[in-house]
Amino acid sequence: MRTSIATVSLSGSLTEKLTAAARAGFDGVEIFENDLLASPLTPEEIRARCADLGLGVDLYQPMRDIEAVPAEEFARNLRRARHKFQLMERLGADTVLVCSSVSPLAADDDALAAGQLSELADLAQDFGIRVAYEALAWGRHVSTYDHAWRIVEAAGHPALGTCLDSFHILSRSSDPKDLEGIEDIPGEKIFFLQLADAPLLGMDVLQWSRHHRCFPGQGGFDVAGLVKHVLRTGYDGPLSLEVFNDVFRQAEAGPTAVDARRSLLILQEEAGIRALPAPAAPTGVAFAELVTHDAEPLAALLTGLGFARTARHRGKPVELWEQGEARVLVNTGPAALPRFRLRSRGGTPVDGTTLTALGLESPDPAAAARRAEALLAPVLPRRRAAEDAPLDAVAAPDGTELFLCATNRPELPNWRSDFADVPHAPAASDAVRIDHVALTQPWHHFDEAVLFHRGVLGLHAQESVDVADPYGLLRSRAVTNTDGSVRLPLTVGAAPGDDTAHARHIALATDDVVAAARRFTEAGGRLLAIPANYYDDLAARFEFADGELDTYRDLGILYDRDAHGVFRHCYTHTVGRVFFELVQREGGYQGYGAANAPVRLAAQHAAR
Repeated sequence: MRTSIATVSLSGSLTEKLTAAARAGFDGVEIFENDLLASPLTPEEIRARCADLGLGVDLYQPMRDIEAVPAEEFARNLRRARHKFQLMERLGADTVLVCSSVSPLAADDDALAAGQLSELADLAQDFGIRVAYEALAWGRHVSTYDHAWRIVEAAGHPALGTCLDSFHILSRSSDPKDLEGIEDIPGEKIFFLQLADAPLLGMDVLQWSRHHRCFPGQGGFDVAGLVKHVLRTGYDGPLSLEVFNDVFRQAEAGPTAVDARRSLLILQEEAGIRALPAPAAPTGVAFAELVTHDAEPLAALLTGLGFARTARHRGKPVELWEQGEARVLVNTGPAALPRFRLRSRGGTPVDGTTLTALGLESPDPAAAARRAEALLAPVLPRRRAAEDAPLDAVAAPDGTELFLCATNRPELPNWRSDFADVPHAPAASDAVRIDHVALTQPWHHFDEAVLFHRGVLGLHAQESVDVADPYGLLRSRAVTNTDGSVRLPLTVGAAPGDDTAHARHIALATDDVVAAARRFTEAGGRLLAIPANYYDDLAARFEFADGELDTYRDLGILYDRDAHGVFRHCYTHTVGRVFFELVQREGGYQGYGAANAPVRLAAQHAAR
């Protein structure tokens, strides 16, 4: 099916928006009227520009407050419409979006609305234009898709149809039964389909729509379910994205357009329209790679945590540190940093140790790479020697390199073969594996990152959580595989600059966090100091065995409990832009200690 995007979904000038949409692979665009009015190009020049880019002008929008108004007002509306239809002729657009009226002059009179829309369609037909009537969720008298369709049906005009918008429909009701009526609309009378997702928020629907829409798969709506209903009508028009989002309007248009196109590819897969290479979800974390210009502080930290330097890359300044199944690569070469430039809250560049890559165990690295490419995440070119293992890697939206590994598959290339063992003392046995890796995201890539990890890697997105920070709110959403052997909490600040004030971290799973914490401090390591007030509050909330809480207080161990199990964890101090966490899970605890995050963040700010 054709794919289209409304220019209001992207940032920049109209020319920049059109270029971004074409490069991302869209077939067409909806021209938002404000974008045309602000453009120095004539409608003819815009039409030619679209043609040069291979884009069709699928819709011109919006035309507001047309129907069910007094006769003299409707006469003015027809005059306005004539001018718009003449403009659309010059632009090469053959469908106009008419939103249900919000005018205080509009009457609650379906017959009047149908009659006036029919007159409007008569005029449009003279220009070879179709009118797509849409119910705004906050329309004065028409606010549901079925009500809009009844008016269109009553008008009975061949140039008048309806436009279905997933936000306006799903923001009013998520009950599947309320969507079944879509299938009663003849497909040829659905002139256009606009798609948007949104997080589930309890707020005024107009503000929700204007500021918080997102691309399908990034929110909480069942957009794929709605599309399935529409397809059963026989609709064969474009799948078009219309997303009002404050972040998207400020972010670079090119990456946003790619994110948008990826969302439609995944949506088409979920709706059964398009076949994509099946996901090969990662089954574990092979390694985390840290880049540093000064390895000494990091080496001291790793040694204190019980890691041993076990191997060195045969041709690059990269060392392998291991403990149990936890592996950390320390790269001291001139490595590329993520796509965003880390800056402190004051705006100065931040240098130092940073996490730049993850190795993810894959049941089928080649299949995972094929899916990534199909979803517009091309495999990264990799500079390697002839004897190096040919590993595929893709870039996450934040620039983190994700290597697709098969560490324990002898028939497949193994990254470990690139390393030569070095003499070393046995590693401590406290850390069992990498429990999770928390990845701070640039503020304008958060929703994109969630969709990328879910759609490209086949991970599952958990519910979003807001965490209080001394300087604002952090938004966090974890993506995981089915058994929890891969856990990637994605975190972003509430505004530009908030994200880069927070370091990334690697959480190490242990069977005994108290023993691991003691071993670390006895080796000279420093754990993050936690305020005494926190432990006083713990004593009020939970009952502990004699001396247990004192141990936690002495070591800086935090504690959480839910209906499934218990979570104990503590943190090292930060080196550059990275710190480590020791975690112990008991029972079926699946979280990350979110209740303790405000205390941890405050303690880190104090330490900094």
